[in-house]
Amino acid sequence: MLVVSRKARTLSEETRMRGGQTLAEALESHLAEWSERTGIAVETWALPATDVPSKVSRAVMTAMGEALANVEQHSGAGTVSITVSIAVTVGKSGLRMTVSDNGRGFVAGAPGRGIARMRAAFAEAGGRLSVSSVPGEGTTVSGVVPAPRR
Repeated sequence: MLVVSRKARTLSEETRMRGGQTLAEALESHLAEWSERTGIAVETWALPATDVPSKVSRAVMTAMGEALANVEQHSGAGTVSITVSIAVTVGKSGLRMTVSDNGRGFVAGAPGRGIARMRAAFAEAGGRLSVSSVPGEGTTVSGVVPAPRR
């Protein structure tokens, strides 16, 4: 008799919710469509080799959508660099997402609704998100969700 762990069963259910795609596959197809539609080049440096829990996937997809919308609407960027990886640092592992553009950047002020949505999505997954920008040089959105404690 085959016994499937609860964690494996949950990840399978979460993968089905994304149309059978892993997070990496969902990101690849979304980024390819977005780049073709906008004409902005996407450099993908890393995507997760393993699937992740749905709350983390939702956080990544929400923040990625908001970040790309900001790039498209406000940055004037020609290139966006994307990294979404399972990070291992100092004995702890978790997911790290970075979206950087070479656009016009902005002067920090009160965060807009898009940045607030990105931060809320990562907070719901137990993580945190920051946005840094240099006028004339671009913007970087960085989010991290630590691995759950066992």
